[in-house]
Amino acid sequence: VELLKSDKLYCLTEIQAAGSTFGNYFRVTTFGESHGGGVGCIVDGCPPRIPLSEADLQGDLDRRRPGQSRITTPRKETDTCRIYSGVSEGLTTGTPIHVLVPNTDQRGHDYKEMSIAYRPSHADATYDMKYGVRAVQGGGRSSARETIGRVASGAIAKKILKLFSGTEVLAYVSQVHQVVLPDGSVDHDTVTLDQIESNIVRCPNPDYAEKMIAAIDAVRTRGNSIGGVVTCIVRNAPRGLGSPVFDKLEAELAKAVMSLPATKGFEFGSGFAG
Repeated sequence: VELLKSDKLYCLTEIQAAGSTFGNYFRVTTFGESHGGGVGCIVDGCPPRIPLSEADLQGDLDRRRPGQSRITTPRKETDTCRIYSGVSEGLTTGTPIHVLVPNTDQRGHDYKEMSIAYRPSHADATYDMKYGVRAVQGGGRSSARETIGRVASGAIAKKILKLFSGTEVLAYVSQVHQVVLPDGSVDHDTVTLDQIESNIVRCPNPDYAEKMIAAIDAVRTRGNSIGGVVTCIVRNAPRGLGSPVFDKLEAELAKAVMSLPATKGFEFGSGFAG
């Protein structure tokens, strides 16, 4: 099948929009667009008889939800999830789990000017050049709302790991632009989710949290943005995760993390400092 567009011939059989699935035994496929009917995930490979409810997922989805503070996107969404398959009477069945979060705050008129020129540092140009499709409204699949499927599936994975091996996963903001938490200022053995959630920037050190918020506020007034660093902690990780060569644990983690929108670097352990 061939499509003629702008004097260029696209062979549709050779252009495949793949790449929405991650994992081997526990496989996650995310779906949906920023301003479509909804976003979500399909999780295949979840063991049966695991207690699971929508409330188990909603807690993490609420933490991700937009419009929570002045330093996040102003879009208003409840991000209420529904589980449509793979769970019966509060237990997983071992079959694919389908999670959907409807979109409710679609505002297509906000993107009218962007239909003329490509947005800098977004995927508008590359999507158009590769697929001949331009998702002007919110960026389509390249929108940060794609991460809803990751959060929902991650909540399921966290519950499985907690039940089977007592594994805990936490993450906090350790740097915003030039505001950097000093080494050793956070005890990775004892830091809690409550400490991380105690402020809008999710930094467990209150003094540095205020400095980070001030840095974000300052750049927002100029209509610009700045980068930062998130530190992730895994406690009681099972032994033997990963496989040799191309499927090393570090390689798998790097692929997952680097596929997040706007992620530009990944360190494991002591990282580049050695």
